[in-house]
Amino acid sequence: MKKWILLALLALVVYSSYTFFIKVTHFTTEKASFEYKKGGLDALADSLINKKIIRDKTSFLVLSKLFNIEDKIKPGKFLIYKNTSLLKLIRILRNNQQSRVKFILNKVRTKADLAKLVAGTFAIDSIECIRYLNSNESLAPFGTDTTQVLSLFIPNTYEFYWSISMNKLLQKMKTEENLFWSKNNRLAKADSIGLTKNEVYTLASIIEEETNYDSDKTIIASVYQNRLKKKMPLQACPTIKYAMQDFTLTRIYEKYLTNPSPYNTYKKAGLPPGPICTPAPKTIDLVLNAPSTNYFYFVAKADFSGYHHFSATYQEHNKYAKAYQLKLDEYQAKKNK
Repeated sequence: MKKWILLALLALVVYSSYTFFIKVTHFTTEKASFEYKKGGLDALADSLINKKIIRDKTSFLVLSKLFNIEDKIKPGKFLIYKNTSLLKLIRILRNNQQSRVKFILNKVRTKADLAKLVAGTFAIDSIECIRYLNSNESLAPFGTDTTQVLSLFIPNTYEFYWSISMNKLLQKMKTEENLFWSKNNRLAKADSIGLTKNEVYTLASIIEEETNYDSDKTIIASVYQNRLKKKMPLQACPTIKYAMQDFTLTRIYEKYLTNPSPYNTYKKAGLPPGPICTPAPKTIDLVLNAPSTNYFYFVAKADFSGYHHFSATYQEHNKYAKAYQLKLDEYQAKKNK
């Protein structure tokens, strides 16, 4: 009888050692992540079992109680590697060793798009995010407002804790924005062309939407700067798409140009109130380093290559514009057959 009791105790020790100190995870990838919000350890244990991060709920709850995890754990995202022991998992939770997540910011066009990206990356709710971005009171500490807030976001890849708040996120973005403008003589270059950093950002956002080709971007920047100096309307087609909140438009018709939006640069002189997307840092630099030209007009080439013809006079521009419109009509007619 004693022999069986000893064997049972030995088996229990072996099992406990295996569970607590050796391997506990049994997912097949090299690492796995999980999120903890609020809801208690019981719900967390169920989630960990579903993700194959733990094998046994009871062992997890017993050890969690022993280490007083419930009073120590904080909402966050945690990363666990293959063959992690239960004891190590408990220590990670107890010490709040959260993993950092990548915030990959490319081009977004609206605050709603930004809110969706933020909510998809962090624990921040998209509704909470959009309310924050639409509140001048919330944005005031960062020296921006609801029309200019996108200019705080310089496209790049950043790392944050998953549980970051909107306030902390904006603080970091403001720091990164200041760092960006402090480099490469950017503020002095903006001043030399008579624009503030926010105006450069807004102009770059328009150019970002005009073309994908850097060689054209820098010339388009010179065209718009020439127009601004002459107080001519920018007449930028991307601002019409933004005014109408329809980014699927492939052709801007005359009827669209009467839109009363302040972003309609056919009706309103100067730059729009704020950016129409988050331009790439390279595009911002292309604006700051745009060459001096005598161009006031540009139009897409009729070969649909994506490149543009640039003109100093309206007469020359009109010739290129008519050729492009003719090819566009021919293309549309073939498409509609």
